[in-house]
Amino acid sequence: MAYDEQLVERIRHLVGDELGYGEKKMFGGVCFLLHGNMVAGVTNDDLMLRVGPDAWADALARPEAREMDFTGRSMKGYVYVAPAGLTEDADLQAWLDRALAFVGSLPPKEPKASKARKASRASNDSRAPTASKRPKASSG
Repeated sequence: MAYDEQLVERIRHLVGDELGYGEKKMFGGVCFLLHGNMVAGVTNDDLMLRVGPDAWADALARPEAREMDFTGRSMKGYVYVAPAGLTEDADLQAWLDRALAFVGSLPPKEPKASKARKASRASNDSRAPTASKRPKASSG
């Protein structure tokens, strides 16, 4: 699935080198994260935003916004913004600020262990003797 690389670059430019920001390929596009929590993303030509449940209805009242229904079901707190609502950098910044108002209030996510590290840990745990598997000391 293709995505608007120019929109991704515009977001990168606005976000800059802010501490705590990251990027991840998700949903067939690129997502921008703050301390591990999704703020925004780009899928196809749309901006995807996490505005939170309290600001959701207000965001949807804007003509360029619509419910995010990536899975076929509406995801409360998330919206898509059409390209028509993002023509100027000030428009894009205003939408990002809406998402940051919510995501900035969330606690940072703990980094997930990589699959390789999880597998290594699991195999090491299975080789370590447990109390029930340890040989019993002979009493004689």
